[in-house]
Amino acid sequence: MKIGITGQAGFVGSHLFNTLNLKEDIELIPFKRAHFDAPDALDTFVRSCDAIVHLAAMNRHEDPQVIYDTNIHLVGELIAALERTGSQPHIVFSSSTQEDRDNLYGKSKKEGKERLMAWAEKSGGRLTSLTIPNVFGPFGKPNYNSVVATFCHKVARGESPQIIQDNEIGLIYVNELVAEILEALTFDFDTTEPACVRELPIAPRHRIKVSEILSMLLEYREQYQKNGVFPDLTQDFGRALFNTYRCYIPQEHYPVRFTKHTDPRGSFVEITRAKTPGQFSFSTTVPGITRGNHFHTRKAERFAVIQGKARIELRKIGTREVISYDLSGENPAYVDMPIWYTHNITNTGDEELITLFWINEPFDPEDPDTYFEDVTP
Repeated sequence: MKIGITGQAGFVGSHLFNTLNLKEDIELIPFKRAHFDAPDALDTFVRSCDAIVHLAAMNRHEDPQVIYDTNIHLVGELIAALERTGSQPHIVFSSSTQEDRDNLYGKSKKEGKERLMAWAEKSGGRLTSLTIPNVFGPFGKPNYNSVVATFCHKVARGESPQIIQDNEIGLIYVNELVAEILEALTFDFDTTEPACVRELPIAPRHRIKVSEILSMLLEYREQYQKNGVFPDLTQDFGRALFNTYRCYIPQEHYPVRFTKHTDPRGSFVEITRAKTPGQFSFSTTVPGITRGNHFHTRKAERFAVIQGKARIELRKIGTREVISYDLSGENPAYVDMPIWYTHNITNTGDEELITLFWINEPFDPEDPDTYFEDVTP
């Protein structure tokens, strides 16, 4: 299947793009925001796709009319390209639970859906409209994508977010939303009536008060960020929120030096304290050798260098910037691996390198959550 994603560089779009990129039976058709201002490029894009996930939209602006005008314009340009080319890809449209509220963002989503429905009915095309609740997850833009992104950004930097209204909110983790989109993409329209259009409301997976979210994040800052203690990761929401929070911790936080206790017998260092099950392991690495070059989408992992010299490198999937940390067993330290960051460790010294690892899931060969990609782009 050839799939294109408008808004592929955005919060949800980048997660969807990276997930689809892991699947061998899917070919991704690249999309750029400039396509909306270049009819020939947009025509080529829609001709190339078996399915298009339309995520491109504006969520926030100081002038709500700009949000409405922008979102309606984007839908209009997509429909115009479909009509010019006579293309009939399956369109998956991201609507919002705000579509029935009295605001211009919600109005733009409702009208965009209706325009795509009219195109599908007229052309015989296929449309799935997903009504999506509030989405949270790693790499969301603070003060734009969600209250979770804003709170994570502020708490990780030692700020104190203010709660304006302590409402209970319905949330879906971005990985859960991506799974819903994948299911929508593979839906067999031939088994439904009517065959061309369907609306799919997506229920929130988690309901929680704003104050509870903030309380959990403040605990992550105190226990994990300050003291290196992993929280309980056995519950879906806690694990998702923790993995989201970790991606906002400034990169200069690492490497974190251990407390080394020394007496005439030698020394003692506590590597990991955790309120969750996990797996400990260690490796030895000869000089000049690199291990790793893989990433995880859900696992929390700690690398602790206790002997020798090492360089740990990380790169966020879809970017080119490489982050490097130099560690030495003379001053034992650790670096934790954020999800969606490919990472490796290289023995940069002249002696054998000993590294201890902790990860919150024992390795399962049937579901390894381990994807190989070189850190060096």
